Amino acid sequence: MLQTGTKAPEFTLPDQNGELHSLKDYRGKRVLLYFYPRDNTPGCTKQACGYSERYPQFEEKGVVILGISKDSVASHKRFEEKQGLTITLLSDTELEVIQAYDVWKEKKNYGKVSMGVVRTTYLIDEEGVIIQANDKVKAAEDPEKMLAEIS
Repeated sequence: MLQTGTKAPEFTLPDQNGELHSLKDYRGKRVLLYFYPRDNTPGCTKQACGYSERYPQFEEKGVVILGISKDSVASHKRFEEKQGLTITLLSDTELEVIQAYDVWKEKKNYGKVSMGVVRTTYLIDEEGVIIQANDKVKAAEDPEKMLAEIS
């Protein structure tokens, strides 16, 4: 996990509509960047729906929400439509951004070891510096917790 006070790695990735988003596009705004393992899984759905429901409150605080996983643009589109999501989901099929943000890790699931995305949330300030980093994320609680922590 990247530490607070470090410059957030730049990126350009496509969203669920195929439009490109770069971190530099959001200079002057705070960015809540959350990494999640997979579209349409129970935890990831709770987290994405939680952020979608609270999006107006994040917007009021001047915060943009971007979710990133290694799923394809098409998978993100299906996820958005099925769940009625209002947030931007970015596709990192090459794992470039996922690795740059140090969230591609060895994981254990039912005794089986594999590589995967560790659910992690970063808050990046208006200048592109990480001001909060959390890798002990509980999917269902993350949106409410982050909203409460953002002043």
